[in-house]
Amino acid sequence: MAVYTDVSPEELEAFLSTYDLGGLRAFKGIAEGVENSNFLLQTEAGSFILTLYEKRVNPADLPFFIGLMEHLARHGIDCPLPVKNRAGEALGMLAGRPALIATFLVGTSVRRPGVAHCAALGGALAGLHKAGADFTAFSRANALSVAGWRPLYETAGDRADTVAPGLRALIGDELGFLEANWPDGLPAGVIHADLFPDNVFFLDGRLSGLIDFYFACNDLLAYDVAICLNAWCFEPDGAYNQTKGRALLAAYQAVRPLSPAEIDALPLLCRGGALRFLLTRLVDWLNVPPGALVRPHDPLEYLRKLRFHRAVMSAGDYGVARTVEA
Repeated sequence: MAVYTDVSPEELEAFLSTYDLGGLRAFKGIAEGVENSNFLLQTEAGSFILTLYEKRVNPADLPFFIGLMEHLARHGIDCPLPVKNRAGEALGMLAGRPALIATFLVGTSVRRPGVAHCAALGGALAGLHKAGADFTAFSRANALSVAGWRPLYETAGDRADTVAPGLRALIGDELGFLEANWPDGLPAGVIHADLFPDNVFFLDGRLSGLIDFYFACNDLLAYDVAICLNAWCFEPDGAYNQTKGRALLAAYQAVRPLSPAEIDALPLLCRGGALRFLLTRLVDWLNVPPGALVRPHDPLEYLRKLRFHRAVMSAGDYGVARTVEA
């Protein structure tokens, strides 16, 4: 989340006049992330999140995101619920951008997830996958899966070596390997695809909500698990914490057991997850819009993770245990 588009008081008041949310009390930009313009909105009806979708988001994808959040909320997943205006529409236009108001989730994210946090995340992720199994109203291909990585690689080009010497060649080698070996035929469905610690809220030690569904798509379910292992189970010094990985995977499998094929593919999927975020962070690092209120994430964090995955011998190195399929 970030702020790229300014909203004037007059524009905001006109936008809010189409909702039954009462008068405006406070309005503040949220300076995190890299994708959309986000604001904390407080009205007489309570607190909400206002999102303006920037040019990187395809407007054709917005019905998928909105429909998915509504579907998951109906199936017991704690996530933001889109707020509809008096015309019964969730999506509007504000400051020249598609805009959505969603409910505000109570809780805070954790900067240093512990073992219990990882376990809670694993169970919630499996619950999301099961809840999304019958979401068929819309579908969305993953533009940032293996087929989408080469365009990012070419966008960075030789500038990659300004971030780290030899980075362009390393990425090129890894990309060629993953393109040739990416798994096919694994269980697929709706995935979050960006379930980092800052997109998960906790309250009084309990997981209280999942947010930011704007990378959600249809893809391999185990790929979502791999993204979470990358995001939750490495320590600040770059070491993989197998205890955290074991907790995350065990809690996931208690809700949705991984198939033997998914377990065998986990090292490859983790490599892919690391490359995906290395590439997107690299492109963002090299192309921050002038004047944007945004803090780019360090791409080299994911270079270190990628190197770890390339040395992994089997899924057991992540702490996974085979289970009997339900």
